Amino acid sequence: MMKNRQASANSPGPHDPGHRRPAPHTAASQHSSGGEPTASPVVEVRDLRVTRGGKEILHGLDLSLTPGSVTGLLGPSGCGKTTLMRTLVGVQRYRGSVSVLGSRPGSPAVRARVSYMVQGLAVYRDLTGRQNISYFARIAGERARNVEEVVADVGLGDVIDRPVSSYSGGEASRVNLACALVANPELLVMDEPTVGLDPVTREELWRTFRAMAEGGTTILVSSHVMDEAFRCDQVLLMREGRFLATTTAAELLTQTGKPTVDAAFLAIITGTDTLTKAAS
Repeated sequence: MMKNRQASANSPGPHDPGHRRPAPHTAASQHSSGGEPTASPVVEVRDLRVTRGGKEILHGLDLSLTPGSVTGLLGPSGCGKTTLMRTLVGVQRYRGSVSVLGSRPGSPAVRARVSYMVQGLAVYRDLTGRQNISYFARIAGERARNVEEVVADVGLGDVIDRPVSSYSGGEASRVNLACALVANPELLVMDEPTVGLDPVTREELWRTFRAMAEGGTTILVSSHVMDEAFRCDQVLLMREGRFLATTTAAELLTQTGKPTVDAAFLAIITGTDTLTKAAS
């Protein structure tokens, strides 16, 4: 669901100005063929580290997201995807440098411009779907999208006026998503939004995501469904708090010579493990 940043649970931790690293090499740092610089990244991360319970769980991540791009964050459960997303929306303490829309994550300057859909159900079960979406539209204020348009995007027309408590799991997930979409965000962060959805609904939602990106919204979406990598402009393969690769689905298959993204991901993991053992 959309987490309007009106009440962030934790403020980010101190940055680490003494440890400078080169900017991550991404399309955002390149120049167009006419020699003009491209738009500034919506998200810029350098040496991101998160420690929890005395144990470091994100290990020096670098990340750059360009305007209007769709980036897939792929990896097994527990690899740090949700922690990274929580950092970007301003509810996770961290060390390193993180900029979202030119400001600190979760700061007043960006709260209304970022939407976050969490994994679990995070809407009011005693309200109808329409009431939930309308509530978050009011929070978003003038920038909010038309509620009926969003209802159509997520395919909830037949149940929208029933209490969410009567919804199936897939229908409830779509209400979560609708509450994020109605805010018309500049950055949309979604934690496994298609889990439990049927193939037709997944296809419709991905068309909606692509239309939003074409309209300028930057999207970061996590998934453990590897085939969804083909729907993204770039994919970040993640394991145990580190990025194994930043690539595209097509490039990944070419580089590994594997027939599926699942097989290619396993090949990357195997190669990384072999290098780690050799280094030790």
